[in-house]
Amino acid sequence: MNKLLIKGGRVIDPLAGKIITADILIADGKIAAVGSGIPAGEGAVMDVTGKLVAPGLIDMHVHLREPGFEAKETIETGSRAAARGGFTAVACMPNTNPVADNEAVISYIRSRTQEAGLVKVHPIGAITRGSRGEELTEMAALKEAGAVALSDDGRPVASAAVMRRAMQYARMVGLPIISHCEEPSLSKGGAVHEGYMSTLLGLPGIPAAAEEIMVARDIILAEDTGCPLHIAHVSTAGSVRLIREAKARGVPVTAEVTPHHFTLTDRAVAGYDTGTKVNPPLRTEEDVAALKEALADGTIDVIATDHAPHTVEEKDVEYQLAPFGLVGLETALGLVWTELVEPSILSPVEAIRKLTVNPARILGLPAGTFQVGADADITVIDPELEEVVDPAAFASKGRNTPFAGRRLKGLPAATIVRGKVVYNRSLAE
Repeated sequence: MNKLLIKGGRVIDPLAGKIITADILIADGKIAAVGSGIPAGEGAVMDVTGKLVAPGLIDMHVHLREPGFEAKETIETGSRAAARGGFTAVACMPNTNPVADNEAVISYIRSRTQEAGLVKVHPIGAITRGSRGEELTEMAALKEAGAVALSDDGRPVASAAVMRRAMQYARMVGLPIISHCEEPSLSKGGAVHEGYMSTLLGLPGIPAAAEEIMVARDIILAEDTGCPLHIAHVSTAGSVRLIREAKARGVPVTAEVTPHHFTLTDRAVAGYDTGTKVNPPLRTEEDVAALKEALADGTIDVIATDHAPHTVEEKDVEYQLAPFGLVGLETALGLVWTELVEPSILSPVEAIRKLTVNPARILGLPAGTFQVGADADITVIDPELEEVVDPAAFASKGRNTPFAGRRLKGLPAATIVRGKVVYNRSLAE
């Protein structure tokens, strides 16, 4: 029997809402015991004294680019980036080439994940064929092949009739809809948030209303159909207000925010660094404050990265011509700790809950806890460890980050998937 004892750490239980000092025994890839003074026996021992031991982190919004855009990222390099960032599982969006709108592409992603042998990769299937917003995909077949949710992320479903029908079918097959909320007639041609900075920099703007109109529409449709709706990458105070009101009414809606949206404002665009060009765009100080408040009061359920790698050549152009997106897997935990936990906006337990049990619940995954018999997916965090972000050290192919040179605290020390150590910082250095 293959055993590993994780000894001496402070174990975060996000379900019970507490932190206890305990050992965790892993046997044949499963959690065998949690408690104090567990004997090591004949297995290996990992001493994590002074560190936090959390259920494996889950990022429910990444772009791994494969198949079709392997120059940007592959399932293997994206998995290595996830492991280095402390994530034991990710859910990948379907805007690949071909689009993940059929069983063959979903099966291909799962096969490549097994070949990589690193973190768990859960495919998200497209809502519409080719993500063109017109004809629905075979949702039941996508679920059978292994899709955990449905989304046309990267493109909004512009037609309310198509989205309503999608929600009706998705509810029947038992899959959540993840909505990229953007009204295309308002956002078309925009590069940054519409406001003072867009005027100052001479860049075309994307108004907050472009997001909020679609958030409102999809909340209404979720209330109408009863379909679980997850709002991706929330960026405005208005969206927060709409989601908060919908939850109070009992609408089945959840929401996520990215580290860059709760960390940066549109003032970061001032130097025309294309690493700051994201969709939705970086917003105002008032929006960032609203996002932090929504994280604290539970309106926003999940922290997800929207990891979107591009090649250096694609990003090294004029701001308006650059593609949207930044890489986030390897900076996420440090940004959460530095920007949310250290200033006491979230407690360690609350932060971990938004990175584990909440995304697991939304996607229907048996993950996020230390239940005996569960897969031993574990993230070891060193809350005192600091480093300066160096994109050259990333495991991802992408280098497109606005956080280069920023000092972050609270970093992953080890990542364990099914009992296998897929990242160990002390060995990686």
